[in-house]
Amino acid sequence: MTGTRIVVVGAGIVGCLVARELAARDPHAAIAVLDRDAIGSGASRRSAGLHLPRGATERLRAMTRYSQDYYDALRRERPTLPIHPTPVTVVSATADDRTVGETYLSGAEPVRADRTDLPAVGVPPDVRVWRVSGGHHTAVHELTCALARDPRSRVDFREGVAVTAVQPVGGGVLLRLSTGDTLTADRVVLAPGPWTADPALAPFVAPSGARVKKVVALHVEQCPADTDPAVVFQDDDAFLLPLPERGHWLYSFARTEWDVDPGTVARGLSPEDVDEARAGLRRWAPELLKYDVSGRVFCDAYSPAREPVVDVVDDGGRVVFAGAANGCGYRLAPAIAREAADLLLGVVA
Repeated sequence: MTGTRIVVVGAGIVGCLVARELAARDPHAAIAVLDRDAIGSGASRRSAGLHLPRGATERLRAMTRYSQDYYDALRRERPTLPIHPTPVTVVSATADDRTVGETYLSGAEPVRADRTDLPAVGVPPDVRVWRVSGGHHTAVHELTCALARDPRSRVDFREGVAVTAVQPVGGGVLLRLSTGDTLTADRVVLAPGPWTADPALAPFVAPSGARVKKVVALHVEQCPADTDPAVVFQDDDAFLLPLPERGHWLYSFARTEWDVDPGTVARGLSPEDVDEARAGLRRWAPELLKYDVSGRVFCDAYSPAREPVVDVVDDGGRVVFAGAANGCGYRLAPAIAREAADLLLGVVA
């Protein structure tokens, strides 16, 4: 790989960790990261940033374990990074110990708890409660910028530079840029987050079947206590995250609006967004309904299998797609970066 020219398209948490991984493995590679906006300004800026030690499939559990170890090591090495250990409580009105426990990692298995583990948000009395270890949360935008700062001495970050065409030619890949310039690389990693329909990238991403879904989280303007846990609502694929450093709760829920455009979706909460969110709060945390709400709106790419896609997407083995993180980009980013680097290094070897 000595002297290999590599371009990473996308400077969110996934793209930046791909660049870090490649730089660590090959000190001689010439690496550039391009983004149409600033570092961490897309889905990473809007991410809830909650790491839960779980996964619905064997691959997702393995990816989660790798990522958890990666973030734990980062936190030990650099305690000033905004990675905050977070107690986690799981509640369900229907599940049993086996159903809840089978998705969590070894060492983080839910342990039966009582209602004293719940914050005072009005969780219904007829639920079962479990305590889970290994959770944390972060401000993903801040963390992405901090992690991108480290390799800047040898990684060329180009913000505000969009890729308008990706053309495999000869033994390399030609990229046309919004500035009018061109860039030639030996290998390219596409980490576009929800911009999978971008005309320059769509021919490579479309075979994955990825679709873009709206992602909404409500901000409930009630300050949680420093000791309040994140509350995972097992039955609804939703959670409440205490953000005492910001002074509010965050309620994340499964918003069912597909094929949205990341260029226009972040125009504020819609009445439908608020109605869906309030319906969940009414069921799980009705005490929070009395507080003012605001929120964050964006989107992410979802794969048919609900697992990230990391694959070679051109006939010459020069372009790798790393994405469709299904709303778990932060949680799985280190593992996605490792898979992308493994694939890229294997192709080049």
